[in-house]
Amino acid sequence: MERHRSWAEPWKVKVVEPIRMLTSEQRQEALEASGYNTFLLRSEEVYIDLLTDSGTSAMSDWQWAGMMLGDEAYAGSRNFYHLEEAIQQYYGYHYIVPTHQGRGAENLLSKVLVRPGDYVPGNMYFTTTRLHQELAGGTFVDVIVPEAHDPTYEGPFKGNVDLCALEELIARVGAERIPYVCVAGTVNMAGGQPVSMTNMRELRELTARHGIRVMLDATRAVENAYFIQQREPGFHERSVAEILREFCSYTDGCTMSGKKDALVNIGGWLALNDAVLYEEASNLVVVYEGLHTYGGMAGRDMEAMARGIVESVQDDHMHARVGQVEYLGHKLIDLGVPIVRPVGGHAVYLDAKAFYPHMTQDQFPAQALAAYLYADSGVRAMERGVVSAGRDATTGKHHYPKLELVRLTIPRRVYTQAHMDIVAESVAAVYGARAGASGLTMIHEPRYLRFFQARFKPLHTG
Repeated sequence: MERHRSWAEPWKVKVVEPIRMLTSEQRQEALEASGYNTFLLRSEEVYIDLLTDSGTSAMSDWQWAGMMLGDEAYAGSRNFYHLEEAIQQYYGYHYIVPTHQGRGAENLLSKVLVRPGDYVPGNMYFTTTRLHQELAGGTFVDVIVPEAHDPTYEGPFKGNVDLCALEELIARVGAERIPYVCVAGTVNMAGGQPVSMTNMRELRELTARHGIRVMLDATRAVENAYFIQQREPGFHERSVAEILREFCSYTDGCTMSGKKDALVNIGGWLALNDAVLYEEASNLVVVYEGLHTYGGMAGRDMEAMARGIVESVQDDHMHARVGQVEYLGHKLIDLGVPIVRPVGGHAVYLDAKAFYPHMTQDQFPAQALAAYLYADSGVRAMERGVVSAGRDATTGKHHYPKLELVRLTIPRRVYTQAHMDIVAESVAAVYGARAGASGLTMIHEPRYLRFFQARFKPLHTG
């Protein structure tokens, strides 16, 4: 029998960026100055930055070489056509509208398709996606499978669409009031959980019967393809690139933040298969982003993203990328720390309710946990709970999601396993001190997407 061998990342370090840890006193001062919101910390105050994987990846030498080939023509940049060809080859869509990042694509899609009174079902909300749908007059409806709301459930595809719930919505409001089904792969707010290929095929069949479009949030669709390869019968011998292409084939278009899977620091796109919708979107992009051949990006950024797409679908890259996330997740499980299971593709999610059962949700336990983690070690994470969920537009009351999480998001090709060890030790220390933790109260609340800029102060009890 062949002995199991260790594996290593499929790259070597060429450039380093120094980091340093502030003293405990300095971290506490920084926390107070930022209103206990990790988004408001300065980057130089952070030791290991797990706030997000959006735009924080390390680019390859091939991508940096492409940056020097940027064609900065205002119209018709050659780099746009390189990007268009890469998207058409690996994602399979016909028409491409570049945008400055993912939310630019969400804005265009919502303006093109969503009308007041519409309902947009999806496999759990995402913050900016839902806001753009609501600003266009739509109402988001969660149709994710129920087990997605259980952090302890070990199902392999907790991001699946609940087809029965979708059928019930169609029967209740009518297919004509549903402009599209919004499918995220993987599902960020559920802990990075994937969607199966079987579920996508069945969703396509259902929506085709009712004449409803399917639009993919393709931000981490490559990671979703990797999970299909690893977890779904019949796909283990197929490449990530092949699986991605089939997965996208069951949809009518996608929004994309290239700052995740595509390994760049800025950029995104809206992809469509319908020529009429493309015509409208390519006209609107001139109003909100830039000309339809640059969409808010420099030519060099489009070139880097085109090359990042090619690198992103390589199997050895995905094995290392998801492998590092799983390394941290299983290390925390071994330490007895409550996390969302199974481990997702881009982040490990701490279960703040299990950390702090003595806190009510309106004491913002996930926000407090992120603050305690930073105070302990300088590790920056982010809240994904009641603060991120926002308020009900009609009642003004907090949305209270079943999941109250802290996301430890791993940038691609940035940190070593030693960094993951430090993170795990800090999380374990904070978990060990959980009994003495107290919650927060919100002292400043922005109108939109409050989790980015809200401020808090400690809520001391007893």
